[in-house]
Amino acid sequence: MHWADHTAQTLQKRGDSQVIASGITPSGEFHVGHLREILTAEMIHRACLDAGMDSRYIFIVDSMDPLRRVYDFLSPAYEQYIGHPLAYIPAPDADGEPNPDGGNYADHFLAPFLAALREIGVEPEVVMNHQTYESGAFADKIHSAIEQGDEIRRVIEEVSGREVPEDWFPYNPLGSDGSIDGVSVTGYKHPNVHWVDSHGVEGSADIRTAQGKLPWRVDWAAKWGIHGITCEPAGKDHGAAGGSYDTGIPICEMLGSQPPHKLVYEWIQLKGMGPMSSSTGLTVGPMDALALVPPEIMRYVIARSKVGRHIDFDTGPALFQTADEYERLVAEPPGGSDEELSRRQQIARDTQLGALRFSQVERGSDPADSIAGVSFRHLAMLAQIKSSDDDVWDSLRKSGHLDGDAGDSLTGRLRRMRNWVDGPHFPDAARVEVQTEVSEDLRANLTDEHRQFLSALGDSLKDCEWTEKAIGDCIRSVAAEVGIGGREAYVALYWMILGKNHGPKASSLMAEMESGHVLSLIGEE
Repeated sequence: MHWADHTAQTLQKRGDSQVIASGITPSGEFHVGHLREILTAEMIHRACLDAGMDSRYIFIVDSMDPLRRVYDFLSPAYEQYIGHPLAYIPAPDADGEPNPDGGNYADHFLAPFLAALREIGVEPEVVMNHQTYESGAFADKIHSAIEQGDEIRRVIEEVSGREVPEDWFPYNPLGSDGSIDGVSVTGYKHPNVHWVDSHGVEGSADIRTAQGKLPWRVDWAAKWGIHGITCEPAGKDHGAAGGSYDTGIPICEMLGSQPPHKLVYEWIQLKGMGPMSSSTGLTVGPMDALALVPPEIMRYVIARSKVGRHIDFDTGPALFQTADEYERLVAEPPGGSDEELSRRQQIARDTQLGALRFSQVERGSDPADSIAGVSFRHLAMLAQIKSSDDDVWDSLRKSGHLDGDAGDSLTGRLRRMRNWVDGPHFPDAARVEVQTEVSEDLRANLTDEHRQFLSALGDSLKDCEWTEKAIGDCIRSVAAEVGIGGREAYVALYWMILGKNHGPKASSLMAEMESGHVLSLIGEE
């Protein structure tokens, strides 16, 4: 059984109504690592729907969280906003300066991320946490937390193993300058928390408004209850023993709610570079990733991997292997009845079918539609040797891959492919550059066996129908006649056509070239 279906099955024991959640703090540009949490949650939501349950997927934006520091992409002018909720400070302009006319900071960074999510088929209910505070929905939880402050402190210290400061209070009011930093609580009389800030100014915060917020560990537990969340995946930093998930569970119960099902996921790593982190700058943005990688492939990367296993995200050579794996699964999905298969085979079948199902951008769509009749490798070749999209479509019609006009799926795949080919992530080994002529240095790579094969092939191709199948048959037939091994036959062709000893499927490449050009190159042996 796929991990999302298994989780849905577990959740059903709680009832037939589920609220699946994920969240993010919009402090800066997001990275593709955030997609693991979001897609994990979204796939569980889909699995719940597929199991016949009522399910909502909410995306909580922690817009009430404060600006922690002046990040590298911000100007020093943001020093004045440290400690201020992200929803209440101005967005940066192109130079990192506060822009009073640019909307708020949280929305500024959230908008492109939501656009990336739509690209990948994720359209959750977006919940802005500052609005939840403004609505008064937190008021009862805040009051309960304050009343049980000593017990909550004890739970945090015992579970996390860290010491809580003496002046800790389960509510952080905003001071006179709008910051939570340097504000000390002096008393509480419902509904007001009294305070004095670092400027010596005294005031009070009404817990029924957004004049303050709960500390992170308490805030998270309160949100579970407010929204009725039944499952929220958490990264291993939060989900580790003593982490915020383990403190959140008893705090949630103390605040009068049932905590969600705990699910911990591993991080996505840039291949060979370690976990992605906004603070270290080791990131690939979701829009950057989805400008290169087809959305169904991006979803497949998450869907095929067990939640507790890390993912090496690679937009280089391994992307070809991932696409090949996905396409093989689409072409030949595993079958067999339970009676025919062992228990282990049943699990493997259901896991693969689940991964294929959850990889689709549109829930319930036919996986074959995502490929649009053209393999990833073939499209990579065409994107390099055809200068215009129309030439690509003409080629695909000629080869039988396309009937009529290209649909949105195929045009999107070609757009991403061209971005990949033209960018720094495309592997050099996969680059295709057809020779205009063959140099003496290239001819020196040919053996006598190569030369004999190429001579015979040139004669045979003169009368060959110029289609991929006919060219492939011709190559194999001549290779057998000459007695050259298949691999060496293709090496000879690649040297003459591409100037290197490897390349895409030779018959496909040759079929896309003018026959006269191919014959002229082969004839230069």
